[in-house]
Amino acid sequence: MAEKIEKTDEEWRAQLSDLAYKVTRKHATERAFSHDDFPKGPATFHCVCCGQPLFDAETKFDSGTGWPSFYKPMDGEAVGEAEDRSWFMRRTEVHCAACDAHLGHVFPDGPKPTGLRYCINGVALDHRPKE
Repeated sequence: MAEKIEKTDEEWRAQLSDLAYKVTRKHATERAFSHDDFPKGPATFHCVCCGQPLFDAETKFDSGTGWPSFYKPMDGEAVGEAEDRSWFMRRTEVHCAACDAHLGHVFPDGPKPTGLRYCINGVALDHRPKE
């Protein structure tokens, strides 16, 4: 894992759209079905804040939730986890390990082979087709 990427709040605001800033830096959640219309085909999904590779399109599946869902990260060290007790719930938040951008949550109701569902805010992802 490379060195942590740290920027001031002003630097993040200047770099990101308003919604991407609210989601990744302030732990907001985008509306369901608002950012899950990525093109099909070979691709990787990177952190919109720092560009770190997070998920491969091969692990993306239709969870029916309205948010991009993956059954595993590209690299076990790319995504960090933290306990989230907001909204009177107990969940596992996932964030970019390089820049601490809030990505979404992970749940134990995904498909094989992992049984996990990484439920990710689409606005937190940069879709990059493979050549």
